[in-house]
Amino acid sequence: MRISAAPRTALAAARAPSQPTLKSGSSGTEVKTLQQALAKAGFSPGALDGQFGPKTDAAVKAFQRAKGLVADGIVGPKTWAQLNATSAPSGGSGPTLKQGHSGAPVTSLQNRLNQLGFNVGAADGQFGPKTDAAVKAFQKANGLGADGVVGPKTWNKLGITVSGTPSTPPSTGGVRGSTALANNARAVALSMGGHSSQGLCATGVSRAIQRTYGIKVWGDGNDIDNNLPRNKFKQLNLSLAEALKIPGLVLTWEKTSTRLGSIYGHTAITSGDGRGSYSDFVESNTLGAGGRSGFKVFMPL
Repeated sequence: MRISAAPRTALAAARAPSQPTLKSGSSGTEVKTLQQALAKAGFSPGALDGQFGPKTDAAVKAFQRAKGLVADGIVGPKTWAQLNATSAPSGGSGPTLKQGHSGAPVTSLQNRLNQLGFNVGAADGQFGPKTDAAVKAFQKANGLGADGVVGPKTWNKLGITVSGTPSTPPSTGGVRGSTALANNARAVALSMGGHSSQGLCATGVSRAIQRTYGIKVWGDGNDIDNNLPRNKFKQLNLSLAEALKIPGLVLTWEKTSTRLGSIYGHTAITSGDGRGSYSDFVESNTLGAGGRSGFKVFMPL
C-alpha cells in the first residue's frame, strides 16, 4: 500500500530522537539542557554554558556509573532516558555538619558527595577544606545557599538519611581544640617518622595545618609562633600540662637541649591524651621531655 507524503513525514518525526546524542565537544542549547538535567539530578557539570567540556564529561560519567550504564561520557537514548526519569534526590536527613566536624556522619556525607560527582577525595571523616568546597558546589548546583553548612535542606537534596552525632572540637575552660587538626597531625607524623624524629618537626606541623585548614605556614620550629596567621590562631596562656589535655593545639619552643634544637627550636600539635604530641613523629611523652625553653601555645579559631 502506498503511503502518502503527509503520513510518511509524521512517521519520520515520530521515529526521530527528541534529544540528540551528545558528547565532549558538543555545544548549543541541547548541551545546556543536559547540564541543567545533570545539576537537577545532583551531578555538577560546572557552568551551565552549553559547552560540553571536561566538567560536563565527568558529570555525565558519574551519572552513568550511578545508574549502572556504560560510563563512556556519550549521552545517547539510555542516558537521556535515565536523566528524564531522575529528579533531584530528596527525602534525606541528618545532623547539622560544618567544617571542623568529624566522625561517621561526615564519612557518610563524603561518600555521598563522591558518588554524586562532587569530589572530596578520601572519605576520612574529617570535614576539612575539600569537603567544605564540595558541599558548597553541591549546594550551588541545587539552588541552595552555598554556605557550606549541611542542614535539613542540603540533606534533603543529598537524598540520604544519616544518624549519629558528629565530633566537635573539645572545650576546656573556654579553650577549644581541634580534633580534625589532631587527627591530621597524627596521620602526617606516622607517614613521616612514625615514632622516631626525623628532625623535620616544622614540616610535619605545617603539613597538618595545611591538610586541615588549607593554609601554609613557613619557618623552623621557633618561627612557627610568629608565622601562624593571627586571624586563624590565638596565643593562649596555658601550661604544657594543661595544653596537652586538649587535642589540636599548636605548641612551639624557642630552644631544646639538642644541637639543632638550640638553633631551630621545636614545634608540635597536641594529641589530647595529656602526654603526647605530633610533629614529624609521634612523641609519646612530650610532658616528660626536658631541656626545652621559650614555650608558647596557640589555639585554632
